[in-house]
Amino acid sequence: MTDYKLVLADPKTGKCYQREAKDAEAEVFLGKKLGEKIKGDSFGLNGYEFEITGGSDSCGFPMRKDVNGTERKRILVISGVGAKIKRKGQRQRKNVRGHTIGRNISQINLKIIKYGKVKLGVTAETPKEGEDSKEKAEEKVGKDSKKEKDEPVEKEKSENKPEEKSEEESKKDSSVSSEKESEEESKKDSSVSSEKESEEESKKDSSTLSKKESEEESKKGDGDKS
Repeated sequence: MTDYKLVLADPKTGKCYQREAKDAEAEVFLGKKLGEKIKGDSFGLNGYEFEITGGSDSCGFPMRKDVNGTERKRILVISGVGAKIKRKGQRQRKNVRGHTIGRNISQINLKIIKYGKVKLGVTAETPKEGEDSKEKAEEKVGKDSKKEKDEPVEKEKSENKPEEKSEEESKKDSSVSSEKESEEESKKDSSVSSEKESEEESKKDSSTLSKKESEEESKKGDGDKS
């Protein structure tokens, strides 16, 4: 089984789209060379036509048009794909792949030369993980902002509504008030009874004093007579 990652370049917009070719779709590319044309009908893009512009193997070594075959080769390069020339006349020894697509190739670069009816961005573009996470984060932020907007409205409504006490709370309040009233009445009764007792004691004391005084006077009168 061969799987290829296709990079589809749109020369009009300058954008690139990624698509995977597996099994039967991937078999179409085997044996194709750089610069050859291929129709998009064979891998699900009806009406499109592409030109093979490049590719690379699983290790990242690029394909070169001037190297024959499918094998990896170490060649002396002066310019072109894989060369990083720093000064004039410099030559470098580089590992590259041949111009023919084999099973060791992992990525194929294609350029659109004929457009189909369906837009390529809708059919071929696959969203990346980073883009998915960004979209999810934006959705979450939007939901949070909506919640924050709705919360103050609900708070205002709850503040404007009078608080309704439950039956149990009203019963508790009534029982507490009745207890307080009974305590106040008992205090009043105790104070009244204490006042009455003090008055009675004072009356008793005054009566005893008056009796003693009368007895003393009577004794004095008897003594004067004798």
